[in-house]
Amino acid sequence: MVPRHVAIVMDGNGRWAKKRFMPRLVGHKFGMDALVQLVDHCAERGIEFLTVYAFSSENWRRPDEEVSGLMDLVLVGVAKYLQRLAERGVRIRMVGDRSAVSERVRQAWDQSEQTTAHNTRITLTVAFNYGGRWDILQACQRALREGTAPEALTEDHLARHMALAHAPDPDLFIRTGGELRVSNFLLWQLAYSEFYFTDCLWPDFNAAELDKALAAFAGRDRRFGGVAPAATGAGS
Repeated sequence: MVPRHVAIVMDGNGRWAKKRFMPRLVGHKFGMDALVQLVDHCAERGIEFLTVYAFSSENWRRPDEEVSGLMDLVLVGVAKYLQRLAERGVRIRMVGDRSAVSERVRQAWDQSEQTTAHNTRITLTVAFNYGGRWDILQACQRALREGTAPEALTEDHLARHMALAHAPDPDLFIRTGGELRVSNFLLWQLAYSEFYFTDCLWPDFNAAELDKALAAFAGRDRRFGGVAPAATGAGS
């Protein structure tokens, strides 16, 4: 059983760099390289959607130098990897509050989406300046702006206004780096996802680590709030 949609909190870049006596931003650069490789690994295993948490709405609290470096890394990543990803059939979608990032970053996002718009091998959604609470709030605001009456607002209707309306809800949520929390990521969409936590720091998350997560997922009994089928035969 292969998950159709995998969502990942890519945690541990800074700690990975610190262990090697390097600046935190170097860890983020290696983390970006790991992501590009992982997209291929996911596509090869039949995963249709990969969503990653690149920059949360809370990450603005980090030191100015690191925040600035992460913004610049977006531009570097597009210049270095966009053509490669496009040629490999990857469709890129960017989700998050675009109002707080620079015009250059917004242009890089637009370029990524436009260049890969017709690709179908795998959809890579990058959540940048994203927060799960922001997502629910902006979906409600959009529904109200289009004139939806409160009594007409259903879960399905609201879901169409969520940032990930283009993808099914994640089947598998992965967090690297040893932390055991969601950190305001996809709060609406993770309602029935299977969770997998690993101590592996993100730059070290490779094909073998992905396969461990997929093997754990394959062993889960997903009931979506129901009960397991009753056993039959002797001893049931």
